[in-house]
Amino acid sequence: MASSSRELAKVDPADEPSAEWGWHGTFPKAIPTAGVVVAILLCLILIGHHASWTEILYAVVPAVVILLAVIVGTLRKRNDWRR
Repeated sequence: MASSSRELAKVDPADEPSAEWGWHGTFPKAIPTAGVVVAILLCLILIGHHASWTEILYAVVPAVVILLAVIVGTLRKRNDWRR
């Protein structure tokens, strides 16, 4: 049995200093949440007077791309063999 969390995680503190004070990882829910929030904000830009279709394209196309990336990332993570 491992005597410390460093032995359990198998992380070399020389390579990754965060292992020294205990935290080592990512924020798995923050990236999709931020993507959805940004896509919603891009769609909220469309409220108001519009001068042309160009501003709609510059707001809607990135919002759709971000939402597709979030959906694909979620599906890939759900079917990931490394869980």
